Amino acid sequence: MNTRQRWTLVLTSVASLMATLDVLVVTTALNTIRLHLGASISELDWTVNAYTLTVAVLLLTAAAAGDRLGRRRVLVAGLTLFTASSAACALAPSTGMLIGARAVQGIGTAMVLPQALSLLSAAFPPETRGKVMGIFAGIIGLATLGGPVIGGAVVQGLAWQWIFWLNVPIGIALIPLTRRHVAESFGPRTRLDVTGLALSGAGVLGLVWGLVRGNAAGWGSPQVYGPLAAGVVLLAVFAGWERRARSPMVPVSIFPNGPFVSASASGFLMTGAMFGSVFFLAEYLQAGMGQGPLAAGVRMLPLTLTLFLVAPVAGRLVGRLGERPIVVAGMLAQAAGLGWMALAAGGAYPALVPAMVLAGTGISAALPAAQNAAVGAVPREAIGVASGVFNAMRQLGGTLGIAIASVVFAAYGGFASPAAVNHGFRAALTATAAISAAGALAGFGLRARTRAGR
Repeated sequence: MNTRQRWTLVLTSVASLMATLDVLVVTTALNTIRLHLGASISELDWTVNAYTLTVAVLLLTAAAAGDRLGRRRVLVAGLTLFTASSAACALAPSTGMLIGARAVQGIGTAMVLPQALSLLSAAFPPETRGKVMGIFAGIIGLATLGGPVIGGAVVQGLAWQWIFWLNVPIGIALIPLTRRHVAESFGPRTRLDVTGLALSGAGVLGLVWGLVRGNAAGWGSPQVYGPLAAGVVLLAVFAGWERRARSPMVPVSIFPNGPFVSASASGFLMTGAMFGSVFFLAEYLQAGMGQGPLAAGVRMLPLTLTLFLVAPVAGRLVGRLGERPIVVAGMLAQAAGLGWMALAAGGAYPALVPAMVLAGTGISAALPAAQNAAVGAVPREAIGVASGVFNAMRQLGGTLGIAIASVVFAAYGGFASPAAVNHGFRAALTATAAISAAGALAGFGLRARTRAGR
């Protein structure tokens, strides 16, 4: 690994870490924000949903822009926007201003994530890419699962505004370093597929809007099934359009590409299981076991530490074993760990620890292998689009996972008492275990071994 490659790995990992952290770091600060800004429950939901919506809707558009304008250039622009909007979040005097700043923050994140993965993939040859993806996955996985820990520590030790202020110095440092040390990379310089961008953006918007409104409006409401149906139709039209467009934003070869589809499906389901379980584990530790925000976050460390330790090792094994066995075994381990956590609900905390380690080990192994499979299944010039699609699927999966877990939690339990929390948590974790098992089935469509030369 030469000096430029090291810089690329460090800078893209830190940029993705910062952006990914804001997906869940807000969760342990919501109650404090409610008290400080006088926010309603609906407004609190939108401090999360505004971010989720903009990230999911704009990922493909940002990936296409990076291919044509320069991936480093779009990454730097995204970091600039993310940093400025983080300061706006910290300074927000009202919930409405906070929601608006979170939406802009989501735009910055959508610009950062696909470019970081594309630049990293382009900087390393296929024979070493799996190892690098393991390191990358371990770092961003720490952000996803460490979000509640960091959020709880910051809120309890400083103030809720600091979960956003911390992004500002990091972003200011990353921008000039990225310009100096990361090589520019382009995808195919074809005409911009405006129709494709509009169809994909509107389709993803319909899906995410329906998912985030499901629990509030009711899943039988036209406010929910209408956008969901429209999203499915628009994405089907998008796929048809891309097959005959002169300059498609997504290469036609991606649609029948079995390994890429399997990698995206695995990413969708593994993130759904992970987000749904982490979201309700944080709630269970606080509302069910009476822990404070920081104490609850610390008790989730068995999940976080496995990501840091296992993901780099799993990444190195990809080239030796292939992606399929690692994704399948990892997803099955995550499913077993989540099922074990469900059975341990209501008992003492130590009973959860081995289950968290097993679930964390599973996702730590599966995530880098799935990422490597997604970018390795397409030609080099299509890496940018592939990373955008993969990240969009993961974002949608996370939204769906939380939505499904929320529905199951409400059906079998609630927050009326610790016993009700235990019942709801047990049912929600069982549902996420089923989602993870479905991800293992999707993993069987991956190649058994990595093909060199991509």
